[in-house]
Amino acid sequence: MEVQAIRMEDLTRDRQSTEDFQALFITYYPHVTRYIMGIVKDQAIAEDLAQEVFLQFYHADRTVIEHLPAWLTKTAMYAAYNHIRAEKRRQARDEKESSQQMVTTPSTEQKWLEQEEISVVREVLQEMDERDRTLLLMKYSGFPYHELAKATGVEKSSVGTLLARAKTKFRNLYKGWRGDDA
Repeated sequence: MEVQAIRMEDLTRDRQSTEDFQALFITYYPHVTRYIMGIVKDQAIAEDLAQEVFLQFYHADRTVIEHLPAWLTKTAMYAAYNHIRAEKRRQARDEKESSQQMVTTPSTEQKWLEQEEISVVREVLQEMDERDRTLLLMKYSGFPYHELAKATGVEKSSVGTLLARAKTKFRNLYKGWRGDDA
């Protein structure tokens, strides 16, 4: 008997709590929505955020809330500013992603031009003598001068001069292939 009485009392209290919440929702929802609307400037978003505010209120311990309108306003403000911050982060992420996508996906024409440029460079390198070709390839592959000297069989002190001459030869041959007179 006593157990059933407690359960009936809980049900009555829960029903009363739900009715109280509905009354508070109806009373304060327009105020909360208008307040959020002043921050986010979008009616649909303001309504969604207001529902989130009331969901927080529903799950909150109402005994610690001293002044309900102030609590709702403060919670609405936090929800609105959190939404704005989240939107800014999302937009920045989307912009970064789209800019990276543009950079990483060259057009078919760009790919073809790159391949054409590579083939011209290979042809020019094939026309150069072995030592000059080796010096250029090793230098632009990141090898230090002493490695270049060892691979070509010259003194380390001569590598800089030989490399400069090889660059000049390459440049002149490249211009000849391209038909540049400059």
